[in-house]
Amino acid sequence: MSGHDEPDGLSGLGDRRRAWVTEAWRHVTEERLRELVVGLVGVPSPTGDERPLAEHIAGSLASVGLRAACQPIDARQANAWARLEGDGTGPDLMLYAPIDTLTVGAESEDLPWIGPKLREDMRPAATVYDDLVTGLGASNPKGHAACVMMAAEAIALAGVPLTGDLVAAFGAGGMPTNARPGSDRLNTGQGVGCSFLLEQGVWTDYAVIAKPGWTVSWDEVGLVWFEVTVHGTHTYVGSRHRLPYDNAISRAGDVVRHLEDWFAEYAKRHTSGTVAPQGIVSSVRGGWPRMAAVTTAACTLSVDLRIAPGTSPMQAKREFTAALAELKRSMPALDVTVEMILAVPGTTTSRKSWIFRSAVAGWEAIEGRPHEVLNGNSGATDANILRGRGIPTVRVGMPKVAEAPFDIDFARGMNTVSVREMRKLTRYLIRTAVDTLTRSHAECEPAGEAGPVMEPEGATS
Repeated sequence: MSGHDEPDGLSGLGDRRRAWVTEAWRHVTEERLRELVVGLVGVPSPTGDERPLAEHIAGSLASVGLRAACQPIDARQANAWARLEGDGTGPDLMLYAPIDTLTVGAESEDLPWIGPKLREDMRPAATVYDDLVTGLGASNPKGHAACVMMAAEAIALAGVPLTGDLVAAFGAGGMPTNARPGSDRLNTGQGVGCSFLLEQGVWTDYAVIAKPGWTVSWDEVGLVWFEVTVHGTHTYVGSRHRLPYDNAISRAGDVVRHLEDWFAEYAKRHTSGTVAPQGIVSSVRGGWPRMAAVTTAACTLSVDLRIAPGTSPMQAKREFTAALAELKRSMPALDVTVEMILAVPGTTTSRKSWIFRSAVAGWEAIEGRPHEVLNGNSGATDANILRGRGIPTVRVGMPKVAEAPFDIDFARGMNTVSVREMRKLTRYLIRTAVDTLTRSHAECEPAGEAGPVMEPEGATS
């Protein structure tokens, strides 16, 4: 390849795998990808209410000949999956994407916390701007889910002779949230769909999760949630000057300021591998909004503390409570209690694993350069559920859209996808799937050392 040639994405594959990948790529079109993502965006799927979208996905995949199913968790929440059978002589691979959106797309739940109004990208309806598609979840997660759908569809249409099964799976409850108002179940987020999928036997040897970030990630932070309750004295504004006065809300402000400084120091101490675990105070509860004349006896803060692989939730709890104990030493009158209310450990996949080596080889073939590791990550996904159950998993996705006819803030980054980037990711997923699903079990055993295994050019397998 000369310095001016575009990489063909097939480097390292033998003749037969080159032909199979090329034939599958022939079925990947921007028109079809746009159709898929527009369809997904148009079906609302806030956490806890994904069943209509799961039914839509299962129907779409069944229409192209895949054995597909909607897997209900309850009346409102469901996963979807599809299977393309191999001959049983090789490993099974799951291409996975969650399907729930971080926000709801309705004023009643999103405002004013998301902003003063719902923009068009915050609603479950797609708008097309040439290469870009906007709408609630258009990139994360629905653009990535569309790429998984397209990859499975293309491999099926190409008739690739698989040794192992290809499973395309789409999980409910992938967002970092507890139940929304009106839910009959408390556990509707935090990977509940992925966990249910595995419990019900939809299991594979390896997995690739499609989530944002154009790199092959092998490790990921976990998360621990705390409720920090700051205690004070319930009193009345008319008696402030006559009775003991200890405002829990004012005390909570001291706690927040202390934690904001501590989070930065915590992140520095725990940065390792590709992760830089962060922390935030995310919400405040305390007092009667209808009665501004009195103070509350308690003010509760919600905290999300990310944890590196290798840091247990209990280690994180001890560090966190020690940070608050430090503040109490400087403020002896401070009365504060902590409760850990959620824990998902961080996880790592060995870089000796077949799926990491194949995934990196595919990335380098698509890019025509050595794999670029993105460090400083603090995002958590269902990859932790997959790895935690023993399935070696890598995470690969699209970069955030950088050029658009509007400013790209956090929400628009989630809600805007490039169809060209979707095509690139889909081609990558196909290459990785074919590279894995046309081999024997023995070929995919862990290597003696990390690094992609490349076939010699001109090889016939």
